[in-house]
Amino acid sequence: MIELGVEEERTKLKREIAELRAALYSKEQSLLYLDEIVSAAAARGVDEDAPESPTRTLHTKLTNDDIARYSRQLILPDFGVQGQLKLKNSSVLIVGMGGLGCPAAQYLAAAGCGHLGLVDYDHVERSNFHRQILHSETRVGWTKPDSARFALLELNPHCEIRSHVRLLNRFNALNIIRSYDVVLDCSDNVATRYLLSDACVMLQKPLVSGSALKMDGQLTVYNYANGPCYRCLYPVPPPKESVTNCGDGGVLGAVTGTIGAMQALEAIKVIVGLGDVLAGRLLIFDGSTSLFRNIRIRNKRPNCHVCSAQPLITQLIDYEMFCGMRANDKDAEQNLLSVGDRLKVKEYQEQLQTQQHLLIDVRPPAEFEICQLPGAVNVPLAEILDDSYIKRFGSQLEDKDLPIILLCRRGNDSQIAVQHVRSRFPKHSIRDLIGGLHAWTNTVDPSFPIY
Repeated sequence: MIELGVEEERTKLKREIAELRAALYSKEQSLLYLDEIVSAAAARGVDEDAPESPTRTLHTKLTNDDIARYSRQLILPDFGVQGQLKLKNSSVLIVGMGGLGCPAAQYLAAAGCGHLGLVDYDHVERSNFHRQILHSETRVGWTKPDSARFALLELNPHCEIRSHVRLLNRFNALNIIRSYDVVLDCSDNVATRYLLSDACVMLQKPLVSGSALKMDGQLTVYNYANGPCYRCLYPVPPPKESVTNCGDGGVLGAVTGTIGAMQALEAIKVIVGLGDVLAGRLLIFDGSTSLFRNIRIRNKRPNCHVCSAQPLITQLIDYEMFCGMRANDKDAEQNLLSVGDRLKVKEYQEQLQTQQHLLIDVRPPAEFEICQLPGAVNVPLAEILDDSYIKRFGSQLEDKDLPIILLCRRGNDSQIAVQHVRSRFPKHSIRDLIGGLHAWTNTVDPSFPIY
């Protein structure tokens, strides 16, 4: 017991030290950023709050360090010194420092891209490590742009890297994007994809767009060489229920690494003028078979609301409202049931856990295998919705005095399940656990696994 207490205190202190380091680093970066703005404003003789970045130095020759560092790509016949100088003078904005953004940034910095901008609103946590390869255990709690910047400067100290710790929206996107030559969409939500595509069209910037989910990945380049934009392909957002992110659907880290590295490749091709850029084509990667397919996509839509000759959208809009979806992957709590139809996890523990009841966990089997509450039975939501659970639990469901409790990971799917089961058995006591297993860990049992 003493050893356990010491270990808990040690873990707590390590976490506090990491948080203090992260806060100190963030303050130092903010101070450097403000110093840059003041210096640039003084040089230009303009207001300090002007959004433009300081003027970049134009490099006309390579240093000895450049030649040594980039020698293996310098000797490529179609790359050479001029290609390296183009990279050195280029600037790339990477939106999303997650599974795609980390490998993309790593390869761009390693290749000698002179200026990188890193955009993300989120902080580093342990669930990131298996795919977000720039972050580390010692930087848990840091903002993702600052953590990635720290790692990238160790890789290439000659790369100028700016952290943009914020959630992109219609008010700040244009000011941030206009300072960069190429934009990489490494986000994981539809609202940000529309935002970036529209902004890049308005600012005439090429957009290298990647996505990855489960074992699959996709990649294309929008708004390049008179190619289509994202809206040309998807003028109307998809239904909310059809969209899944890796936090819910899962993803294999090597798949995001594959697509992220190829985003870096396409950005380098755009900057250097190398090879055949993936514009007007969609690369599809099937990680389960390691097969790549390359398909043609439609040309620019003549009546596209943004990139046509007579656009209807000439300024950025509210993309969360347009898509009906949030622009981040944080837990979005749904409220489909009234308060009386739900049960707090603490109430369940104190009032029902020791009594006879039916506890149904509606998560997929792979998630149920990770962890489960005592006495829980696994009935995936799909089986609830097609009523196949009725045959399995016929006798329990006939007992009107047996309370039925449904739960899931965060307390959203369980509400859908309650609505469906209650429509079949209206006289039963059927409730769900508010906040699901996350609430159980945070409120009842901190040792219960969370994912």
